[in-house]
Amino acid sequence: MLRLGVNIDHVATIRNARGASYPEPVRAAELALAAGADGITAHLREDRRHISDADIVLLTDLCLKRGKPLNFEMAVTDEMVGIALLARPHAACLVPERREEVTTEGGLDVVRGKVRIVEAVARLRTVGARVSLFIEADPAQIRASAEAGAQVVELHTGAYCDAAREGHADRAAAILQRLKAGAELAASLGLEVHAGHGIDYATVKPIAAIPQVAELNIGHFLIGEAIFVGLPQAMQRMRALMDAARLEHAA
Repeated sequence: MLRLGVNIDHVATIRNARGASYPEPVRAAELALAAGADGITAHLREDRRHISDADIVLLTDLCLKRGKPLNFEMAVTDEMVGIALLARPHAACLVPERREEVTTEGGLDVVRGKVRIVEAVARLRTVGARVSLFIEADPAQIRASAEAGAQVVELHTGAYCDAAREGHADRAAAILQRLKAGAELAASLGLEVHAGHGIDYATVKPIAAIPQVAELNIGHFLIGEAIFVGLPQAMQRMRALMDAARLEHAA
C-alpha cells in the first residue's frame, strides 16, 4: 500500500505569522496520525521560518510514542546534522536550501556535492536514521545517491505539478515520463523511492500510479485544504485518490 507522509511545516508558518504559540504543529501531527497518516514530515530550516527546534523535540517524542516515523528534512550543514544526531529521527531527508527561496526550488545536487553528502549520510546512519536524498529524476543524480550511501531517494515532483496545473499537457507528460524512468532506475539500484512537492488532488493520481513509489510526502496543499474541510477529511480524500490510482494501475 502506498504510504502517505504528512508535512506539517505550514501550521508553523501560520503560528509564526503572528508570533503566537498557536496553532501548534504537534497538534496537527497528532490529528494527522489519528486520521491514518503513515508518518510526519517536518523541515527545520536554517532560518527557522516555520518549524522550530522545540517543535522537533515535541514531534520526535510524539512519533516515538505513536510508533510512527518522523521524517526530518534538513539542509546538508554541520548544524543540522548535529541536531539530527541528537534527535535520532526515524528518517533524515537531505534537501537543498537557499535562504532567499520561498520553498524548495529543486533537487539536491548530489553529483557536485557528493563529498559533503557522503559524510553527512554516514554520520546520520550511525544513529539509525534512514537517509533520503531529495533529488530530481535525473539518472546521474540517482546513481550518485546510491553511491553516497542513501537508502531512499525522494523524487521532486514540483515541475510536473506546476506544468499540469498550468495546462501544459505536453510538458507535464514529458516530466512524468522522466519521473517514471527515474523511479525504475532508483529501484533497480536498491533505493526505496518516495515522491513529493506540489502534489494536490488534481496531480496525485499519475504520481501515485508509478509502481516503484512507496511513499508520497504532501504538506502545503493538505494544510491549505484543511482550513476549509479539516485535516482528516483532506487526508481521506487524498488517500482515496492515491489508492484508486494504484488499483487502476494494477487493473
